[in-house]
Order: sequence, then C-alpha cells, then structure tokens
Amino acid sequence: MTQWTNALWASLPIPALILDAEDRIRDVNPAAETFLNASMKSLDGHPVWDKIFVDAPLEDSFARVRSAQAPLFVNAVDVGTGSRKPVACDVQIAGLADKPDHVLVLLENRELVGRMDRAMSSKSAAKSAIGMAEMLAHEIKNPLAGITGAAQLISMNASAEDRELTDLIVEETRRVLKLLEQVEDFGNVRPPDRRAVNIHDVLDRARKSAALGFAAHMVIEDDYDPSLPATWADPDQILQVILNLLKNAAEAGSEGGTIRLRTFYELGLKVRRRDGSGGSVPLQIEVIDDGPGIPPDIAGDVFEPFVSGRENGTGLGLALIAKIVADHEGWISVDSVPGHTVFRISLPTAPKDATP
Repeated sequence: MTQWTNALWASLPIPALILDAEDRIRDVNPAAETFLNASMKSLDGHPVWDKIFVDAPLEDSFARVRSAQAPLFVNAVDVGTGSRKPVACDVQIAGLADKPDHVLVLLENRELVGRMDRAMSSKSAAKSAIGMAEMLAHEIKNPLAGITGAAQLISMNASAEDRELTDLIVEETRRVLKLLEQVEDFGNVRPPDRRAVNIHDVLDRARKSAALGFAAHMVIEDDYDPSLPATWADPDQILQVILNLLKNAAEAGSEGGTIRLRTFYELGLKVRRRDGSGGSVPLQIEVIDDGPGIPPDIAGDVFEPFVSGRENGTGLGLALIAKIVADHEGWISVDSVPGHTVFRISLPTAPKDATP
C-alpha cells in the first residue's frame, strides 16, 4: 500500500477486513481490531468464520462477488464475535481490483446509526420544546395564583362542607404550580460550565446520594474502567443527569433489584458538533437496571418531551437529560428489554492541556 492508501485504510470509521481466496483474514483496519477485540497479528491467516459469527450464509455472497467482480450488499444481519454479543450490521462485500480472488468486507453497525439518529432527533425536539415550556409556565402561573388566593378568601367564610371544596381547589392548584416549576426547570438550563472532570468522582457522588435516598431499596454496583481519561463537562449538570437516570431505575425496581454503573472507552464514536465538524465521544457511561423495561409503544420516543411511561410522569426528565448531554457535545441512547435496560451516555475527553 502507498502512504495515502495506508492512511485511508487506517482512517476508515467502520470495521474493514480483507479476505483471501480461502476466506482467511489477510488484513484488518484499526476499527475492525476494536470490533473484534483482537490485533491484526492474532487475526492474520485465520479463517474468518473462526473470528466472526454471521447470521447469514455469506460464503455464497463471497463466491458471487469473486465471480461477477461486482459489489454486494447484505442488510440487517447479526454479526458477533467470541467476545461480544451479536449486533445488527449492514455488510458490504467488494472484490479487489489487483487481486480478484480477494474480497473486502465492511461491517456497518446499524444499531449505532439508529441510536445516533434518535439522539440527534431528541436534541432537536428538546430544544424546540423549551420555548413552549417557558411560555406555558409564564401564562398559567399567574391565573393559578389568583385562583388559589380566591379559594382561600372564600374558605374564610365557608361552611365546613364548602371548605373541603375550597381546600381541594387550593391543593390542586398547588400541584399544578409544582408541575409548572418542573417545566420552568426544563426551560432554564444554563450553558454548561465545562472543565476537566473525573467522571468516576461524579458517579460516586450520585451513587452515594441515591443509596441514602430514593434508591435505598436497590443494590447499586459499579464496574469502572480506572484508566479512563478526564471528560470535558460541567460536573453539576452531569451529576443531575446520572441522578435522574438512577431515580428512573430505582422507580422501575420498586420492589428491589440491581442497578449497575459501568464505564469504558470505545474508540471511533463521533458526533457532529454545532460548527459541522466531527467530535469524538469515546467515554462511555452506562446505567443498567433489571426492571421491567420501557413500554414498547414509547421505547423509540423516550427522549421526546412529554413522553412518559409512568402514570403521573411529566415526560420532561429524559428530555432534559438529552438536552444536557447534547449541550456537552455528547449523545445518549437506550436499549431496553424486560429485565435489562441500558442507558448509555457518550462524552468527549478533556483537552490535553486541561487537568481535573
């Protein structure tokens, strides 16, 4: 390979493999090494089916590409390895011009693309709802205060039976006012005061607070990668995000259960910044619970404003979380089945000259 070819091969953002005529691995790019959790040296010369498990008969596809010398696309197949669970991928297969019996295989993670699309949609929806939230809170709070005052005046000269009704009016208006305060909180998130932050310090603060309060009935475990570098974040806002996710997990496990906080590093994840450039978000935080899961009818919209799976929920908590994460140039996603719900937050690393 030439210098430019080597650079392009190393820069490919999706896993790529080159197979010889016997479907043995002859080269992989760095993204494929990460996907397979193995080095090029340990993969070279091994049959591809010893390293990758695909829920589709790709041997025939390889033969067709070699014979026709035309690319082939196989959509939505499960691809797994010995060290990771299968993920849905689009597989692209093409022949090599200088070696017709070799094939190039590209693996594009559909789940990652889908989560990114949902994250960007949630970011836009959360921001568009802020103006409406502020307007509603302002327009409704003033007349509610008048209703509360009038009911209290009436109760001063009312009979005991009528006083029950005026007390009900006061109680219900106060409940609505409390809801409007939550709406105002949703609309008044300040820009993050970002600095280098040890994410494990934030997670430990959140865990201790939850264990002494709303999650006292749960077991909270941690699975941290101690080698993680600092992230570039507002520690108070990220603490708010983690506490909200822990609270949701605790409410899902109302009769007890386990919450696991996990951190790890995943190279290659990028989001688009406001200026159009790509930003790496390799620091991963997961909040995992073993509750009943998210109702299927709202699973794709949980980060949208006013969508809630709880009977008395406002639907603003996760929308606010999505906005905070987006303001940190990160993204958030969720995967949920009964007994296993995972909220994942991806954040950027701090600049090299910043220290926690």
